[in-house]
Amino acid sequence: MASVCFYFQVHQPSRLRRYSVFDTDTNYFDDYKNAEICRKVAQKCYVPSNRLMLELIRRYGKAFWVSYSITGVAIEQFERWAPEVLDTFRALVDTGQVELLGETYYHSLAFLYSREEFRAQVEAHAAKIGETFGLRPRVFRNTELIYNNDLSHFVQGMGHIGICAEGADHVLGYRSPNYVYRPVGAEKISLLLKNYRLSDDIAFRFSDRNWSEWPLRAEKFAQWINEVNGNGFVVNLFMDYETFGEHQWADSGIFDFMYHLPEHVLRHPDNNFMTLSRAVQTYAPVAELDIPHMISWADVERDLSAWLGNAMQSNALHELYRLEEPVKAGGDPQLLHDWRRLQTSDHFYYMCTKWFADGDVHKYFNPYESPYDSYINFMNCLDNVRSRLRR
Repeated sequence: MASVCFYFQVHQPSRLRRYSVFDTDTNYFDDYKNAEICRKVAQKCYVPSNRLMLELIRRYGKAFWVSYSITGVAIEQFERWAPEVLDTFRALVDTGQVELLGETYYHSLAFLYSREEFRAQVEAHAAKIGETFGLRPRVFRNTELIYNNDLSHFVQGMGHIGICAEGADHVLGYRSPNYVYRPVGAEKISLLLKNYRLSDDIAFRFSDRNWSEWPLRAEKFAQWINEVNGNGFVVNLFMDYETFGEHQWADSGIFDFMYHLPEHVLRHPDNNFMTLSRAVQTYAPVAELDIPHMISWADVERDLSAWLGNAMQSNALHELYRLEEPVKAGGDPQLLHDWRRLQTSDHFYYMCTKWFADGDVHKYFNPYESPYDSYINFMNCLDNVRSRLRR
């Protein structure tokens, strides 16, 4: 069997406005820019992609399934500025063939700094998914697929049956990402690994005219999936949803590719599509996989250096989480929400100073002129949080 498991990450950060050291306004976030970007991506990606997925479900019936992970901060933005996105997601969920995954509400790095805060955000996210879509997440994906053994133990204790991670070469060794694994010492949860080669063919290389496989057609990609038969059970295609229409523009043919892909995949009698929880329930783990050190899906290193690779990032995160106890003790719900929105991993990604193999990626997503500007701006906001605590 080759069960294709699509999982799409849906996230939009609350971007900070330019905040000087002399600023005293407690609104740290650029609502104008956030609304503009949210509406733009909704028009280019979310709405047309959701309509496409709904069409595929109606066309193929029970043969087509898909999974999403939608952050709490993204849902908040859709509620304010693009409610039609939530309407189309609800239409997808109502088919019964769409799964929503659990994660941290604020797309944060909380697991690295505070297990108490991490638990609170995961529970808040599950509550928001239940309130908005009427579902309870059963499979967990941490921010940016950050993972190690400890994480699987922790989320197993929270009731999840599956967890996602990057199929990094230095972790797998001779093993294949196309099987279900068992985390070391965790008997009640299964580990699903991203097939990064096939995922990145769509997410990053699809429109690259210098790529040897360009143009990528649905027939060719389905042949690559067929090759997994006899060499694995699952093909986990994990990527940002913005792949469709935003990172890969519509004129690249990305929507046509996705429209025709199920047809060619399903021509092979041993192929099908599954949600992640169905894959966990269908396939028993083939072996234990020991991942003691943190990995992620970011950059060529697949580590934490995109968020913790320099002194600015480390300092900003350390100072941010130092405020956890006084912020929670203060009893101000707005201050708590603001502090949590400052935890979103994108703020620290903007401070990244890696300018080699992954430089273009970091520059593309960075709204600041330099990582140093990002750090100064963030720390000015954090200083105001301290002022509010003192008052």
